[in-house]
Amino acid sequence: MGKVKKLKPSQVGKNLALADQIESGNSVKIKNRTKDRNRHDEDDEFVKADLSKKILKTARRQQAELEDNEIGPSPAKHVTLVSSFKDKGSDSSDSEKDDLEPDTYYDNIEINEADEEALKLFKSSKTERVRTLADIIKEKITDKHTELQTQFSDAETLKLQNIDPRIKTMYEGVRDVLQKYRSGKLPKAFKMVPHLQNWEQILYLTEPTTWSAAAMYQATRIFASNLKEKMAQRFYNLVLLPRVRDDLAEYKRLNFHLYQALRKALFKPGAFMKGILLPLCEAGDCTLREAIIVGSVLARNSVPVLHSSAALLKIAEMDYNGANSIFLRILFDKKYALPYRVVDAVVFHFLRFQSEARVLPVLWHQALLTFVQRYKADISTEQRDALLELLRKQYHPTITQEIRRELQQAQCRDIEVNEEATNMMSVE
Repeated sequence: MGKVKKLKPSQVGKNLALADQIESGNSVKIKNRTKDRNRHDEDDEFVKADLSKKILKTARRQQAELEDNEIGPSPAKHVTLVSSFKDKGSDSSDSEKDDLEPDTYYDNIEINEADEEALKLFKSSKTERVRTLADIIKEKITDKHTELQTQFSDAETLKLQNIDPRIKTMYEGVRDVLQKYRSGKLPKAFKMVPHLQNWEQILYLTEPTTWSAAAMYQATRIFASNLKEKMAQRFYNLVLLPRVRDDLAEYKRLNFHLYQALRKALFKPGAFMKGILLPLCEAGDCTLREAIIVGSVLARNSVPVLHSSAALLKIAEMDYNGANSIFLRILFDKKYALPYRVVDAVVFHFLRFQSEARVLPVLWHQALLTFVQRYKADISTEQRDALLELLRKQYHPTITQEIRRELQQAQCRDIEVNEEATNMMSVE
């Protein structure tokens, strides 16, 4: 049996009967103890001198900030290119932070003045003005009005997509949001633009030229994911590429969000090649800085071999400028198993310079060296001899010797075929 607990003397009255003592032991006794919650020290009635100084200093700073906001917003700072992005205080969105890897940015660009002067010799003198989305919309409207005036009988088949004033007002409000956008959620009305049939007209209402860099990145993500390849190509060519070139021309460096937008554009590699890379080469006025930055996007990301092969074939057939050599070298360094048709086109591209009187830039010799190092086993004996003959006319003090050494050690594709046929005959 367990021990019986004894009641403390304080719990039992001294002159109580036995029944009263038992009842008092089984009942809960309310204590008369009260807490003084309003108790405070006498020293807290006054604020100390140090604390009052801090309060006044904070109040003055807040007042100054309010006055600055009333005068006007401070100009936005431009992102500086560095070898790695480590800005912990950036106001990028949560979805964007997953893409901010330490090695995402390209290295600082050092441009040699001699190379830049040599590249100017190969720039096209007839450069066409870059067409923007606004130009195309205006041309379409003009053409429709002309057709309606000349063919009034067929007006029913040529209906202009009139925009409701309420929709126009709504997307003008979206435009105001995109102009000041830094991070966070985008308006739902803007996310619906890629699903509209007249998405170009709606996009024109938002004035893409006035978007912030962060808004351009988010827009590229949405359009690359939801548009078909041909429509994405138009968005890249009419909206993204002009914005990138304008930013480089003004600041001599590319905003981080625009660089991320170029990376996101590779989500549709065919649209990227047709909407950004090839128009940049065909323009004839692509600068060395633009070629290096766009090329770094290709170098740091995976591109399917079919799209790269088609791009190499197109670039090899174009009129030469310095940007072509940069893009060719970057695609060569990816070490694709290229079809023989592409290899032959690249060889003919270099052989066109046998009668070139102008001094070729170092980039041209570097591209030829990279091609020979990667694909010397895929050229024929005749092509190797033609390239060796080319080196006698186009000479570089240091690079040409290395190219000649690689070609002399090459095991050409027709030699390999002949050896395999000989081995098969000997076995039989």
